[in-house]
Amino acid sequence: MNTTSLTREESYRNGHLTHPAFVSIALLGLITFMGNFTQLQLSSALPQIVADFGIPTTVGQWMTSVFQLVMGIMVPLTAFLTKRFSTRQIVISSMVVFTLGSALAWLAPTFPLVLSGRILEAVGSGIMWPVLQITIFAIFPLNRRGFAMGTLGMALSVAPAVGPVLGGWQTDHFGWRSVFLLLFVLGILCLIAVVLWLRNFNDADTSQQADFFSVGLSIIGFGGLLYGFTNIESYPLTAPVCWVPMLVGLVGIVWFVARQLRRDAPLLNLRVLANRNFRTGTIVASLSFFAFSSIIVFMPIYIQDLRGYSATMNGVIWLPGAIGMCIAQFCGGRLLDRYGARPVAICGSTLLLLGTFGMATLTLHSWIWLVSIYQFTRMLGMGCTLMPVTTWSLNCLDPSEVSAGSAVTNTCRQIAGAIGAPVLVVTMETLSRTRTHALQQSMDAASAATFGSMFGIHWTLIISTLISACMVVVVIAGIHSNRSVRSH
Repeated sequence: MNTTSLTREESYRNGHLTHPAFVSIALLGLITFMGNFTQLQLSSALPQIVADFGIPTTVGQWMTSVFQLVMGIMVPLTAFLTKRFSTRQIVISSMVVFTLGSALAWLAPTFPLVLSGRILEAVGSGIMWPVLQITIFAIFPLNRRGFAMGTLGMALSVAPAVGPVLGGWQTDHFGWRSVFLLLFVLGILCLIAVVLWLRNFNDADTSQQADFFSVGLSIIGFGGLLYGFTNIESYPLTAPVCWVPMLVGLVGIVWFVARQLRRDAPLLNLRVLANRNFRTGTIVASLSFFAFSSIIVFMPIYIQDLRGYSATMNGVIWLPGAIGMCIAQFCGGRLLDRYGARPVAICGSTLLLLGTFGMATLTLHSWIWLVSIYQFTRMLGMGCTLMPVTTWSLNCLDPSEVSAGSAVTNTCRQIAGAIGAPVLVVTMETLSRTRTHALQQSMDAASAATFGSMFGIHWTLIISTLISACMVVVVIAGIHSNRSVRSH
């Protein structure tokens, strides 16, 4: 066990990673993979969790949205944590929390306790991708970052391929609790590997101080907004349980932003958004997460509840999409280094738009493999948009701002995903309920519920298509740089 820090020269020589750096980066990548795996593995199990606890879909989707929200809240701490603590301290602590959360969710007898375990998993996973991202940017030269991010992104994109399929198979054969049992075992194994082989890439600076008041504001702000949006499904918008949390959340967010702009050493350095290219990249990433997050919640409803397929089949149907993401990640980083961000991002965002529009055309009698084809197209687009645009936007910052930029862009996209899921799911539920009531006058209740749910899903996908169209416009109008290496 070697805990000394690796310098940039000790990590990258003659165009290649040294052996200690390679092992450590591989471990960081594995743990980040597990965070993605954790987020997506549960998608196939959501309908069963909702049924077992007798809760509404909008409450069950908190298993997904709260994971993204907590990750979004954790990300602003990244810039502070990577200065205050060593790489080993951060990763070991994260894995301990993740493993405890998995054990709680596995054994919990009630939904609130399962959700609490899910929150602990998100706390443990939340900072791993930013830590890996910051490490890559610290080690690799500018003209090799697209390659590095694309290669790691390709490995991480296996999670969407494995997660839903394995999660669906586990749910069908052993119940949804087996998902958390597997995550608990994986957490133990990763913790042992980190203790034995992970090297530091930074030294702890004990003089760093965290602004925990800002952390509290972010929790109140984004948590209140999310809670208020979620309650719209069960209560009218004018009910205090809806508008009061949203108002408190909005005030918290405004206060949080104002505090960050006033402080000399903010928790989240929002001043990096003054960089036009970085701002464009952050907007694109946020829009893509907003539109993407809800689909992983309500498409399993379409596949399992409306079409009658099993959780395992749901995972198999989603498998080609994960393969598409893997292909796009492999090619996207290399195309970024060679041709620049603009052509790659335009192609990617267009594919994402076409795939989402295709999903909006689905009916109750569509060939089920059309879902796979459209999801494959969407994930090709996501892979050719998200990673290249993020890498390009961070390249446009000064090296001293990369840590802050990584925290900002990851925070924005995680929170956009966390807000996007309940907003669009509530939209789907509201449209479905309204349509069902209208149809009950002319058909039986079961048929009305089925056609009503299909109506809600259809129009929510149209909204996602419009969001994707906005993203294409932002990419075309905002990304003018012809090379990823232009800024320095």
